[in-house]
Amino acid sequence: MAAVERLGDEITPAEARGRLGSSRFYFLGIVFLFWFSSYIYVPVLSPYVEHLGASYVMVGAVLGVYGLMQILFRLPIGIGSDMMNRRRPFIYLGLIASGASCLLFLAGAHPGWALAARAVSGIAASAWVVYSVMFAGYFPKEEAGRAMGMLQFTTVIAQLTSMMISGYMVEHWGWNTPFIVGGIVAAGALLLAFRLPEQQLEKRNAIQLKDLAGVVKEPLLVRVSLLSVLAHCVLFITMFGYTPNQALYIGASKESLGWLTLAFMLPHAVATLYGSRLFGRWLGDRGTLVLGFAGSAVFTLLIPSMPTLAALCATQIGNGFMQGLIFPLLLGKSVSGVAPFKRATAMGFYQAVYAIGMSGGPFVAGWMSAGYGLRGGFWLGAVAAGLAALLSWVWIREAGASGKQSRMKRQGAGR
Repeated sequence: MAAVERLGDEITPAEARGRLGSSRFYFLGIVFLFWFSSYIYVPVLSPYVEHLGASYVMVGAVLGVYGLMQILFRLPIGIGSDMMNRRRPFIYLGLIASGASCLLFLAGAHPGWALAARAVSGIAASAWVVYSVMFAGYFPKEEAGRAMGMLQFTTVIAQLTSMMISGYMVEHWGWNTPFIVGGIVAAGALLLAFRLPEQQLEKRNAIQLKDLAGVVKEPLLVRVSLLSVLAHCVLFITMFGYTPNQALYIGASKESLGWLTLAFMLPHAVATLYGSRLFGRWLGDRGTLVLGFAGSAVFTLLIPSMPTLAALCATQIGNGFMQGLIFPLLLGKSVSGVAPFKRATAMGFYQAVYAIGMSGGPFVAGWMSAGYGLRGGFWLGAVAAGLAALLSWVWIREAGASGKQSRMKRQGAGR
């Protein structure tokens, strides 16, 4: 009913639902373009930086600064959006920064420019906090899980589409092509975003910082945030990190990196949209997380021993599916039970914390790869996934048990 009131008192409920549906798909279109511009160069990023003459340590720094900037910016952006009671300016920020990062990659053929460009792209990704809560605002609170599934699926499809053509463009038109296309797409998305109406949030008294501070003390939020650190550590060591280097190391061409991307992202998209719900019914949240993390540990450990591109793609099919089980579950749990006017803060905390994995994972993996070869980084990813499987078994069970105890206490008090 609240959705109808936001859309106006002079229209019927059916018309209101139609407009709301149109708003959702318009917003998802902007989301698609945002991630397309941000990920079009990701499959060739680490080979590109290595091509510029950087060491594995420098490659790790370029990959890791993306997460570092999100550690610094995501929570302030979430708090700022909640306190201003506005979403749209931060949507603009993400698109402008995404386009600017592509321009910086074009500024010079030195690893330092790549480092600066990837740092700006980290600021762009920090705005994802607001994208997430704004899209959740198009749905009733009880449909937050459905909203996050749609958002995650759109993200994965955008990443798949852009990353599939990245290697082909480099092979045929040179290293700079993905950066040029990414900048053009970001500019187009910004023009579309100017027509995006500001979301009408519930009118409240001015929100004080102290009102938002308690959000970051929620036990479930803290636990799923730490699990997401490990999940993103694995993701940014493997497909978004060093797996393309491994493919080139065993003799694959740059153009064939598209097949590697497809092998990971297609099952990842399927698992994101359907896997969590299906396995959740069979295994529950804890069982699904344990399966996803344990499976990812196995497939990550196998990566450096694969002798051919086809065998390497087989590990990516498994890894993509297993990681696709994890992310929607953790994302949905991060805002479950949080009041709408505090959701950007909760999401900002969640995304700032998991950015530690995006930053620290590839940086430490780069250091290990310098000492032990690429296999050292993949060993680190496998250990991180295995640890997350163990923590999921312990923490999710404890969260369920404590919730059951709380319900029993409330029932006893009622008697």
